[in-house]
Amino acid sequence: MKNHPDDRSDNVEKIQNNIDNTVQNMEAAKEMIAVTDNDKTKKNLKEKNKRRGEALDSMKAEIQDEAKDSKRRQ
Repeated sequence: MKNHPDDRSDNVEKIQNNIDNTVQNMEAAKEMIAVTDNDKTKKNLKEKNKRRGEALDSMKAEIQDEAKDSKRRQ
């Protein structure tokens, strides 16, 4: 079995795509919160957005690390 080399050339792009999708999901959840009367749904959506916000912080840090690493490899 051959080992595949670690190809990290598109990591920044993939992380940015994840960030974009997460932001879109957060915005959609905010819209749902604004129109729903169900307190349980509102609570769940707010909790999800809190976790998404934490994930965004991590992804932003990761994209910075990947960008720096990418420059070093050039």
